[in-house]
Amino acid sequence: MAHWQSILKQAINSPADLPERLQPTMPDPTKVTAIYPMRINSYYLSLIKDKGDPLWLQAVPQAQELHDQVCVADPLAEEDLSPVANLVHKYPDRVLFLVTSQCAMYCRFCTRKRKVGTANMVITDRSIQEGLDYIRHHPQIKDVLISGGDPLLLSDERLDWLLASLRAIPSVEIIRIGSRVPCTLPMRVTVKLCRILKKYHPLYINTHFNHPGEITPEAALACKRLADAGIPLGCQTVLLKGVNDDAQTMATLLRKLLTIRVKPYYLFQGDLTRGTNHFRTTIETGQAIMAQLIGHTSGMAVPTYAVDGPDGAGKIPLTPNYIQSLGKQLCFTNYQGRTCFYDNGG
Repeated sequence: MAHWQSILKQAINSPADLPERLQPTMPDPTKVTAIYPMRINSYYLSLIKDKGDPLWLQAVPQAQELHDQVCVADPLAEEDLSPVANLVHKYPDRVLFLVTSQCAMYCRFCTRKRKVGTANMVITDRSIQEGLDYIRHHPQIKDVLISGGDPLLLSDERLDWLLASLRAIPSVEIIRIGSRVPCTLPMRVTVKLCRILKKYHPLYINTHFNHPGEITPEAALACKRLADAGIPLGCQTVLLKGVNDDAQTMATLLRKLLTIRVKPYYLFQGDLTRGTNHFRTTIETGQAIMAQLIGHTSGMAVPTYAVDGPDGAGKIPLTPNYIQSLGKQLCFTNYQGRTCFYDNGG
């Protein structure tokens, strides 16, 4: 058994097994985990300093998960956009392909909270084959995003087979992998894994860090190995109340991502996922944070702030409002608040 597999096998799945100082303060936390499972591996647990800190909030079940009267189970209408099981075809030229129900940690804000890690998410050899057949028979699909769960929890052999199967489809030009493993279980990113991934370029990985405390020497090594294999790395951060909803924390996170060769890609407004409403901020909060990033830090470090629209509407940028008027001249406010003019073309 590989080192990373051993760490995963010994993960904590019950709040009662947490160190006493980190246990949630609610009468019966198993009421939460019976619906929304818990998994915290020893690596990520070692990063949590105190009860209520930003990493604790992401990992440990809370009573608010059961008292969400605002959000819905499937806010992005993924089930309605699935022509075959575990494949979402929202945009014309690309699909989301769910290939595993497991993650190295079950994040409390997960958009697929309704099914990841539960019996509600059934992925089999047959469902994978049906997904491959669908992609093969729809040549307009040029881009496949592999997700789950976390695809990098598949065995090396299984991942190699899956990527080879996708690369054998002539119409597939780009393969992307969505994975939080570089953050939550970085020792999974072995030299052998990177040799496998390197065979299937053009291949991209979007990973997921939410707080500077998650950027550790282990995470840096994982990202170095991936980047050295020629894989461009992006980060999809989620704006989370109590975790990263202030400009200083966000700026530190984004700068640190660049130091480990990860380009900030998206900053997402929280999805309307049932059980996560306590994490959601206002859009004004996100726009204010963006206004304190743009012009005040490198453009390389500035992600696109966006909301993934409910009911499959797609991603919509939520850029701060700089334009005051647009006609023969563009009148706008710069990052310092100064009014500027630009002659419009035509």
